[in-house]
Amino acid sequence: MIKNTNRKEKRRIRHLRIREKIKGDSEKPRVSYYRSLKHVYLQAIDDTKGETILSLSTLSKDIKNLIQGKSQKEIHTILGQKFAELLLNKEIKKIVFDRGGYLYHGNLKLLCEEMRKMGIEF
Repeated sequence: MIKNTNRKEKRRIRHLRIREKIKGDSEKPRVSYYRSLKHVYLQAIDDTKGETILSLSTLSKDIKNLIQGKSQKEIHTILGQKFAELLLNKEIKKIVFDRGGYLYHGNLKLLCEEMRKMGIEF
């Protein structure tokens, strides 16, 4: 029997497989990446306590004004820089990156490279 699965289901399966292997704690939180059709979301999560340490998205007030009229590449670079600044303000220099089942290329890779430039270690 051939079973049809759509792209969303395949991404969900990849994400579950990744999540089995990585965990975050207070010194080295898990940074989760999610994108919808319109917006991008980033969260730093402490899995031992089950708490979100930081969050940033394209819906945030300070980011919304910066990204108006920009391309997706520019939006991802701005998000990478701002999220790295927030992490450094909380004195977090090492993270575990959860790509959320998305392929590590294109805009996601740009975001990660910007965070690395700012001094965040993966």
